[in-house]
Amino acid sequence: MPRARAKARIAILISGGGTNLQAVIDACENQSISGRVVFVGTDNPEAKGLERARRHGIPAVTIDHRRFRDREDFEMRLDEVLRDAGIELVCLAGFMRVLTPSFVAVWRDRLLNIHPSLL
Repeated sequence: MPRARAKARIAILISGGGTNLQAVIDACENQSISGRVVFVGTDNPEAKGLERARRHGIPAVTIDHRRFRDREDFEMRLDEVLRDAGIELVCLAGFMRVLTPSFVAVWRDRLLNIHPSLL
C-alpha cells in the first residue's frame, strides 16, 4: 500500500490585510491544497494579516526591512527564518517587497506569487 504523502509546509508572506492568506488557509483546511500553513511572515509590523495568523494559531514573524542595511541583508534574515521553520513552499500573498534574483534563485521551484500585480 502506498504511503500517504506528507502535506507541504507552507509559509505565507504578507504585507497587508491578509485576504490572500485567509484564502490559502481555507484551501488547506478544506484540502483543496495539499499543504499546511505553518508560518506567516511580514515586512510590516502593522499588517492586519498578523491577526488572521494568530486566530488560526499560526506562528507569525515581522522582519522590518527598515532595520537592515540593504535588501540583501533583509533577504538573508528572511531566508534564515524560513529555513529554521522547515518551510518547503513560500507563497507571496500580497507581499509588497521586490525580491532580488538571488533570493528567488535560492527558493527556485518553491516560490509562488499569488498577488494580482507584478512587482
